Amino acid sequence: MNPLPSSDQPLTCDVLVVGGGINGAGIARDLAGRGAKVVLCEQHDLAQHTSSSSTKLIHGGLRYLEYYEFSLVRKALAEREVLIKAAPHIMWPLRFVMPHDPRANFLRPAWMIRAGLFLYDHLAKREVLPGSKTVDLRSHAAGRPLKPGFTKGFVYSDGWVDDARLVLLNALDAQEHGATVYTRTSCTQAERSPQGWSATLRHADGTLQPVQARALVNAAGPWTAQFLKQQARLQGSKSLRLIKGSHIVVKKMFEHDHAYIFQNPDKRIIFAIPYEDDFTLIGTTDIEHHGPIGTARIDQSEIDYLCEQASRYFAKPVTAADVVWTYSGVRPLLDDESSDASAVTRDYLLDLDTSAAPLLSVWGGKITTFRKLAEEAADLLQAPLGLAQGAWTAGAMMPGGDIAAWPDVARSVSAPAAARRRDAVAPVARPDAIPRFEAALGRSHPWLPAAMRQRWARSYGSRVALFLPAEAGGLASLGAEVAPYLYEAELRYLHEHEWARSADDALWRRTKLGLHLTEAQRAAVATWWAAQFPGETTPADQTMAGLPPEMATKK
Repeated sequence: MNPLPSSDQPLTCDVLVVGGGINGAGIARDLAGRGAKVVLCEQHDLAQHTSSSSTKLIHGGLRYLEYYEFSLVRKALAEREVLIKAAPHIMWPLRFVMPHDPRANFLRPAWMIRAGLFLYDHLAKREVLPGSKTVDLRSHAAGRPLKPGFTKGFVYSDGWVDDARLVLLNALDAQEHGATVYTRTSCTQAERSPQGWSATLRHADGTLQPVQARALVNAAGPWTAQFLKQQARLQGSKSLRLIKGSHIVVKKMFEHDHAYIFQNPDKRIIFAIPYEDDFTLIGTTDIEHHGPIGTARIDQSEIDYLCEQASRYFAKPVTAADVVWTYSGVRPLLDDESSDASAVTRDYLLDLDTSAAPLLSVWGGKITTFRKLAEEAADLLQAPLGLAQGAWTAGAMMPGGDIAAWPDVARSVSAPAAARRRDAVAPVARPDAIPRFEAALGRSHPWLPAAMRQRWARSYGSRVALFLPAEAGGLASLGAEVAPYLYEAELRYLHEHEWARSADDALWRRTKLGLHLTEAQRAAVATWWAAQFPGETTPADQTMAGLPPEMATKK
């Protein structure tokens, strides 16, 4: 992690990136890989807000075809396999089932669905993801949890992603390419001149740090317009629609590995997705958000809505009493003056102003297209900054993604990215990549419990070598067991290498262990953290990505 400089030691850089969500981290990664000297600052934790509150999907956006967003859908479809190849440990293919009952007048007609799926299959090249098909739900496993009226289903492919870890991997890759990354560091002011930007960063301990930058990237997400007006004292040319999306998590509703996409009478859709082995994730809502940006919370009407819509399909009704966890995020969507919140475009706009020192503002976007957005942002800054190297991320591995050669890769996993992965091209994605890696991890460390092997493989990939002893030391070599299957070695790694500064950072964003632990077990982790890293722990209600303590898991 980057040490804090003294307040009288100004930082100089080519680009100051404000915002540690997916867009800011992605832009910092791309620019650093092109040779730019980058400083990234995030006022809270990485991915603390919008970027850890998605539906966890890498998808083209099937429903956007209804709004004629063909360019956005094509771009997103093309990105699915690029991303899965780059980070197979945190992203993988997922099959979706759309149940159909011709008697239900609120469902789109079968011909329309077939036409949409034909476009979805052919708008962009597919190498790994299988195409769509029709299935008989009376015999298909996906039909068993549903009401008997749903006899036909349409099946298609998209992808799953651990959204918070995707942000983290981009920040790690940016750092490994030379970027300086500061979390819990706000940019309190930024003054522009023809020669550059003079900014002030405020670290968590109150230290003020001056920064001189040649260019500034405003990737503050929901705070983009606010940052321009208050910190940069400039007038933005665009505006955002702040849309709250809320999700509920319930105990596992089905045993198979497919997800569902449900059509609702209001013409919206919701997903029901296998989640964390033991749960089902249901969402999302689309509601205009008018309150403070960082305090979005689910309300009872949203819970009731998601339960009601899911219960139209599942044979076993979903009730509010079944909800074990919720989360909400505010999506900063580019304002296209649509009267329907769910119809607001998910596309993005990059606004580069070079009337003085370059200012690039990011308006809108979605997690699936973050890499393309970052590439286009770096392309725009290439000439103003005089960068010699061009685009590079389309075929590059993410940290931990080089799992195919385990355990050989473990011997070099701690090497800097510039030496270790600059020329490493992501191989063709294999559907069995993770099971093969888990098996290899078990052969090299047979003393690891299966549950830990699976979670580590799907969280850290090859980076487990940074805290997993190479020798046959057994579980005792990992230190004390702070909570079930959570050892000191992993927690220290999260603190040292992944910017975790509180138990909530570790339990709710770097992992989702908070969902599996009891309140007493989560408290034990918090107690350990406070003892090991005094002075760093932040209040839970400020770190839990829009998740207030009263909405924590019910055990």
